[in-house]
Amino acid sequence: MKKEFMSQTQAPIYEALERFREMRVVPFDVPGHKHGKGNPELTAFLGEQCVSIDVNSMKPLDNLCHPVSVIHEAELLAADAFGAEHAFLMVGGTTSSVQSMVLSCCKRGDKIILPRNVHRSVINALVLCGAIPVYVNPEVDRRLGISLGMSRNQVKKAIEANPDAVAVLVNNPTYYGICSDLRAIVKMAHEADMMCLVDEAHGTHFYFGENMPVSAMAAGADMAAVSMHKSGGSLTQSSLLLIGKNVNAGHVRQIINLTQTTSGSYLLMSSLDISRRNLALRGKSVFRKVVEMAEYAREEINEIGGYYAYGKELINGDSIFDFDPTKLSIHTRDIGLAGIEVYDILRDEYDIQIEFGDIGNILAYLSIGDRMQELERLVSALAEIRRRYIKDSNGLLSQEYIDPEVVCSPQEAFYAKKKSIPIDKSAGLVCSEFVMCYPPGIPILAPGERITKEILDYITYAKAKGCSMTGPEDPQIEYINILDEGGLK
Repeated sequence: MKKEFMSQTQAPIYEALERFREMRVVPFDVPGHKHGKGNPELTAFLGEQCVSIDVNSMKPLDNLCHPVSVIHEAELLAADAFGAEHAFLMVGGTTSSVQSMVLSCCKRGDKIILPRNVHRSVINALVLCGAIPVYVNPEVDRRLGISLGMSRNQVKKAIEANPDAVAVLVNNPTYYGICSDLRAIVKMAHEADMMCLVDEAHGTHFYFGENMPVSAMAAGADMAAVSMHKSGGSLTQSSLLLIGKNVNAGHVRQIINLTQTTSGSYLLMSSLDISRRNLALRGKSVFRKVVEMAEYAREEINEIGGYYAYGKELINGDSIFDFDPTKLSIHTRDIGLAGIEVYDILRDEYDIQIEFGDIGNILAYLSIGDRMQELERLVSALAEIRRRYIKDSNGLLSQEYIDPEVVCSPQEAFYAKKKSIPIDKSAGLVCSEFVMCYPPGIPILAPGERITKEILDYITYAKAKGCSMTGPEDPQIEYINILDEGGLK
């Protein structure tokens, strides 16, 4: 079926599963629960309607690794909805989408220009393929302590200094809602014969909302990884990889198939299909309401005092070229509390789970499922937290981002001979693993970077404040793997 004969009212995977359910097929294939009959506890927990369509690939339902029918049709519809040349349904999260995007254009020894405040999935991809990062260190908002977007001049300098780089990667938006001048960066990359890749995990709504920052596909980017499960309403771990007209879709499919499961989840794929349809038909009105709620919340929170819920007033035309109006990012340090402390209090004392808290900020993630009454509850809780817990802010760490010193590539460091030492004895040595707070999953240390006293102080502070630290082999993060002398070949 060609795209021109299809309608966004269709949901091919969902419709095929409904037909399959009516067929009452006797299963002598996997999965072993056999439409839920073999695991009654699971069926009772998830519901018979759910487990009955947790099925394996077969002719009526297509195959994710080589789609030719209903999955192919769902991909065509997704591409049409997002303005892409092609779209791939991804069931390994946007981590898989980002990795496939990087692996599609980078091989060992290739340079890729990117901001250092990327999600760990980007650097994971560099570990896998052996590409060499050329970091554009983002500017930092000193008041908020957050890293910003990529400035045009810094990207220009990085391209001029590394004309042999194969790609430029952009976070758009950042976790905090900060957007770079994507159109300008795409233009600079293409003029230098480089691809432009966009980690658009937090930007699904850019394609459907009104007066949103420009989307990757509209800006002419070559590839974009989109987390449909974040603001698009699909099930957790479902994602899309979008590609532009100058990218070989067949090659990208082969790259995806190197790492993606051969047992694609029909629960995840149908959720992508249904959510795409919902956004295509109702996205404008839905996200208009989300923006209205976010603007209301910003005003109310700023009226409390002590907090700063920031928005478009931050725009400077360059490193903050635009701002995602749905992001409810709130600076907390002026009430004497780190963001992670407010995060914990909201969950433990008010039964409110927000997206994350770092050393100075929290993020309440607003999307298609939020309602005004829940938002009012959040605002009231923040007001009460200020009244109960406000204290002097002296002694709070102010800056989130620390410029790294890259000694060798992530792949070299990760696979080199290494040894484990007490982390407080590691200053000056080269790290061979990741250390990060999750969320947001941006490495404080990545393989191949020099460990400094400033970084160690940050890790100690983040642990003391209750940040969820991940990455190292040692779960307590009392020891860290460093490159052994002579470990690099």
